[in-house]
Amino acid sequence: MKALPETIIPGQPITALAPMQDVTTLPFMRVIGQCGAPDFFFTEYFRVHSTSTLETHILSSITDHSTGRPVFAQLIGESLPDLERTVALLKPYPTAGIDLNMGCPAPKVYKKNVGGGLMRDPDKVEGIFECLRNAVEGRFTVKMRIGFDSTEHYERILDLVNQYEIDLLSVHGRTVKEGYRSEVHYDFIKVAADQCHCPVLANGNILSAEKAADVLNYTGCAGVMIGRHAIRNPWIFRQIREYLSGVAMFVPELQDVRIYVDWIFDATNEPDLSESRHLGRMKKLLNFVGLGVDPEGEFLRTMRRAKTRQELLSICDTYMVDDSQASQPFALEPYDGLVARPNCEVPHQPGTLRAALLG
Repeated sequence: MKALPETIIPGQPITALAPMQDVTTLPFMRVIGQCGAPDFFFTEYFRVHSTSTLETHILSSITDHSTGRPVFAQLIGESLPDLERTVALLKPYPTAGIDLNMGCPAPKVYKKNVGGGLMRDPDKVEGIFECLRNAVEGRFTVKMRIGFDSTEHYERILDLVNQYEIDLLSVHGRTVKEGYRSEVHYDFIKVAADQCHCPVLANGNILSAEKAADVLNYTGCAGVMIGRHAIRNPWIFRQIREYLSGVAMFVPELQDVRIYVDWIFDATNEPDLSESRHLGRMKKLLNFVGLGVDPEGEFLRTMRRAKTRQELLSICDTYMVDDSQASQPFALEPYDGLVARPNCEVPHQPGTLRAALLG
């Protein structure tokens, strides 16, 4: 196995921004960098198939990166010749490694037997691991879930991780079919940390610095990977470093969140992008941000009804800077009972996961 890049604070557990399609773009990575970069970034996935090329907008998040932190290039696919070809295309670029997506839970993805769909077929996984281990000259990493609709293949795939000397494994502690609707099964992540020879990152519902510390202590993982809760709280990686160092932790105020809104407004905009599409992108991200704005969820309900970009920004002003709101603290964890996507997630219930981890 190959050594991983050094963390920002040497010796501390690894923090990583999870790859999220249509979210972890170059502009968004730069926004996260302004708030406190993670140790590692992972790109959106490069689609790999018979006619695929390197998507230029994803490639730019490697070539034009400005945070100073290493970037891993993620691939999604199952065609061995095309995976090998794509690795060769990426060789000239300054990637920290090649990451294989085995966790995407979107039906349109797993129905093509890629992403999370691979968790159904350990024999196919073995073929891909062998192909990529031979093709990748540098670090070869994997992001996976604990199964497709059950965990029957989990131990076999962990054995393959060891057999093919994977350099870093990120485990989202739910099955593909569970999506984001269940609690996270940290006990399965602990199994991976105990059994795998490589460092393991815990992924799934890491919603605060305190929660990160609890998960690290329970699982014995080398670090944490955070996705949706880094959208909600882009300071979370900085907070984790401060919390683990025992120093005063930065707690953003709503006026800081309002500045963040402007940053993601710019990050989600593109030349010739229609107002309706830009509004949709903003609402997608603000669905997460809103979990920490007010406990009643009024910002979320009002924001979702906005018809124009200006109306949306005015709503942000109302709830984040007007009438003495500016100096109010932004919640470190989502408020009780609020969800970003009602049809996809379970409401946050404080204390239950912490009690489960510690008890």
